[in-house]
Amino acid sequence: MYSQNATLAKDYFQNGEFEKALIEYKKLYAQSSSNINYINQIISTHQQLEQYDEAETFLTELIERVKYPAFIVELGYNYQLKNDMQKANENYQKAIAFIDEKASHVFGVARSFQNHSLLNEAVISYEKAAALNPDFNFSVQLAQIYGEQGNIEKMFSNYLDFAETNPARVRDVKRSINDFITEDGVNENNELFRKLLLKKMQQEPNILWNELLSWLFIQQKDFKKAFTQEKAIYKRQPESLNRIEEVALMASNENENEIAQDVFNYIIENAQDAETKLKAHQNLIKIDIKESSKSNYVAIKNKYEDLLKTYGKQSETLELQISYAHFLAFYLNDTKAATKFLETSLKLPLSSLEKAHVKLELGDILVLQEQFNKALIYYTQIQRNLKNSTISQEARFKVAKASYYKGDFKWAESQLKILKASTSQLIANDALDLKLLISDNKYEDSLQTALKRYAKSDLLAFQNRNDEAISLLDKILQEHKTEPIIPQALYKQAQLFELKGAIDKAKMNYELIIENYRDGILIDDALFHLAEIYEKQLNESQKAKALYEQIIFNHADSIYFVDARKRYRTLRGDAIN
Repeated sequence: MYSQNATLAKDYFQNGEFEKALIEYKKLYAQSSSNINYINQIISTHQQLEQYDEAETFLTELIERVKYPAFIVELGYNYQLKNDMQKANENYQKAIAFIDEKASHVFGVARSFQNHSLLNEAVISYEKAAALNPDFNFSVQLAQIYGEQGNIEKMFSNYLDFAETNPARVRDVKRSINDFITEDGVNENNELFRKLLLKKMQQEPNILWNELLSWLFIQQKDFKKAFTQEKAIYKRQPESLNRIEEVALMASNENENEIAQDVFNYIIENAQDAETKLKAHQNLIKIDIKESSKSNYVAIKNKYEDLLKTYGKQSETLELQISYAHFLAFYLNDTKAATKFLETSLKLPLSSLEKAHVKLELGDILVLQEQFNKALIYYTQIQRNLKNSTISQEARFKVAKASYYKGDFKWAESQLKILKASTSQLIANDALDLKLLISDNKYEDSLQTALKRYAKSDLLAFQNRNDEAISLLDKILQEHKTEPIIPQALYKQAQLFELKGAIDKAKMNYELIIENYRDGILIDDALFHLAEIYEKQLNESQKAKALYEQIIFNHADSIYFVDARKRYRTLRGDAIN
């Protein structure tokens, strides 16, 4: 009955039926007069009904009965609602004075002040209690209040104080500070945070300050400066190069390849174990492939072979072996050599999971050669041998993709339906995208000509035959103008144009999607990628900002929403909590 009555009272209050709520809360209070929730709700309900005298009487009697200074804050706030600021302030000061008697009173007093947005009084309360009892640490509470007040310097300072005394909570501090900084290194808040950290380093050197500076520079995508801080940390704590490796990988992902190469070379020079060195070498080769033209492929092949000679063809270098075979097949078009190489890798003493990775690549090489049925054998073996694993789900997706490439849309769909419940969000999303593509277009004509052509263009892109893929997509755009596959073809072609560096053509395709298919599922993709072109390629920040804004206000459920909001804030030059 207690529970039912409390729920009823709450519902009345939330629905604005305050008279009914008051009756119910008074009944509950009569049965449990020490319940703080019922007490607060009776006060709030009186105030909602503008029954300030009744609230005052209730509070006065309560204060006589219970020595709880937070109620004095409530009495003061009730006077404030009556516009009697003199009595309001008298009660606020009286509540704060109780902290002198017992510092722990701060918890109720300060919380009551915060509940009523009386932030200055809350600050005074926390600072008084901290002075009286050095064991109390209210840095986080003060930081949050200063953030609300817009006092960014004091907010940062308190978060840093908290991080210093609670280094295990530094991730929470970063999360809180992240709302107030941007990617813009000259943003006022970024500059302020950097200066506070540098001052801390001068006053009391601590690796924590290097870590936070590195984190700040990473948010600003200034990987060179982040690397400098990480080197300083490594020199004092040379146990692991993992943090430095993370900087290199982030720089590489952002196509800051020069600094990424510097960092990977540093890892090679300083790593004590072969595994870390080898991983850095592999990442350097990946950057070489990304930056190189076909004329440099032979030199890259030689680098792979030198690494294999140095580190040996054994189970410990399996990732290198798979990467080498992939390069042979997909870049040098030597599928025969790649297959033969991987077949010898399978003879090594490998675990079931390691064998699955080799077979996955062998299957991909067979798809590259359009030997779909042979590829399906490898993918199916993985599914059978490692049921319910992530790699098994990846293999099932590749079964669906291979079936789609060869035009067996019915079988592809049956596999994709299963994958919608995949534990891997990435696989589940990819499966859903492909399923929608098939289901949206398979009934358009009995021969499924447009869908088959699109699947063929997708295969050509997988085979790195991008010019042929673009041409086939052109054919779809010309010969299937009224069919629903057109926006998908425009989008696929735009992505291929971007890979080729044909930015103007990509831009035109995205604009066509936005103009003609505003209600389609690709609208947010087109808006985001066009915004990136304006921001990063054409340096037209106002046009980019307008496109990000469309995602924020019109596509709140988009996977691009978080990134769009972050980019929008950065371009606007502010940091909003």
